[in-house]
Amino acid sequence: MKKLFLAGILSLLLINPITKVEAAGFFKSLTPAAPSAPSLLNLLRQGGYILYARHGEATEGEDQPNLHFDDCSTQRNLSKAGKIQAAQFGKALRDLQIRVQTPVQASPYCRTRETAALAFSEGNVQTDPFWVKINNFTSLPHAQQQAALDTLTSVLEQTPAPGTNRVIIAHSFPDGVGLGTISPLTTVVVKPRGLGKGFEVVDRITLDELLKLR
Repeated sequence: MKKLFLAGILSLLLINPITKVEAAGFFKSLTPAAPSAPSLLNLLRQGGYILYARHGEATEGEDQPNLHFDDCSTQRNLSKAGKIQAAQFGKALRDLQIRVQTPVQASPYCRTRETAALAFSEGNVQTDPFWVKINNFTSLPHAQQQAALDTLTSVLEQTPAPGTNRVIIAHSFPDGVGLGTISPLTTVVVKPRGLGKGFEVVDRITLDELLKLR
């Protein structure tokens, strides 16, 4: 049957000659299409990723030299827009059925803790002082910078619980360092390979893009 089909095609080509371009397109149409890669949303729904997000938009100014993590008056805090962004971030993940491992991890600054709390509720937030080093990276001595990057690698190699994604709410990095510069509530999607096996930066997605994800 297959031989008769091919013979029929050849006879048609002899009767009605076509160009090389047309022929290439014709035979390409007979080739089964390769399966499409899973979408980012489908991958995140399967779990196994780290979602590293910078905190929401913060107020103008700088943290005070006498900063105390439990005293928000000594540091930059979320602006009104930043609070809205944080709530939208958490709701988007829930609406998209992207499962999150709890507790989520946050830097101890008020703006990062509040972002995490507004997104996932205060009881689901755990602070980690390591992220202070990332916020103050440029002021660290070179040896401490390298140690911080080594720790960062170890953190990003850790896989989440099956079917879930780990969320980290922290800070931007200097340009060309770590995960690079990150705008407020932009998420860097990381695929951890396991301790000592490295990690892969899969994508970057802004809050607006997350809200439109389908």
